Amino acid sequence: MPSFLRAAWIALALLGAAGAAPPEAPGDVFVLSAPSGTGKSTLARQLLRRVPGLAFAVSCTTRPPRPGETDGVDYFFVDDAAFDAMLAKGQFLEWDRIYGHRYGLARGWVERQLAAGKDLLLDLDTKGTRDLRRALPGAVTVCLLPPSGPELARRLRARAGGSADRVADRLGLARRELAGFPDYDYLVVDDQLDQAVREVEAIILAARARQARRRASAQRILDGFQSK
Repeated sequence: MPSFLRAAWIALALLGAAGAAPPEAPGDVFVLSAPSGTGKSTLARQLLRRVPGLAFAVSCTTRPPRPGETDGVDYFFVDDAAFDAMLAKGQFLEWDRIYGHRYGLARGWVERQLAAGKDLLLDLDTKGTRDLRRALPGAVTVCLLPPSGPELARRLRARAGGSADRVADRLGLARRELAGFPDYDYLVVDDQLDQAVREVEAIILAARARQARRRASAQRILDGFQSK
């Protein structure tokens, strides 16, 4: 457990001693990474519906809100000056510029969620995953793979309205991104959506059953034997 996260968790545990029940262990970060057209967004939505206690991480962005978006729910909307200030203070776990706007995951917000025992789901590209892994070595990373190159091309053509140049550009980017698969903990092929969702769900549930997260429960059970 990173020292900064352990410190935040201990602080919450001490607060819990005065009243509110503290979490038994910090939560985990789960990173889902995939090329465009692989079905990542659909899979993520299903995971959030199926897995209790899993929440989507909320990033900061300098782009203006779109209709229907809510500050603090979809994103934390900040101006360039605020983003620059956070960047200068090292307050982002990872950040990037996409289509002229910047996006970043605030360290303090993530630390508070994890210390409260919440699990977070992140949608990051390969660069963002590498950056986050340096800041949070314990993050669980999942690369979502298409069934094949031709199948991904078919999906992209359907989404891009037949634009050959756009499909070719995205296929080239997909190949570069997928070349980084050895850096991930888990590889899931999105051939059948239901199966892919079940596999990622199993990864999350297995992480929750690790000894580090169940240690307090196990000790409580053991102590119950000793009190008889």
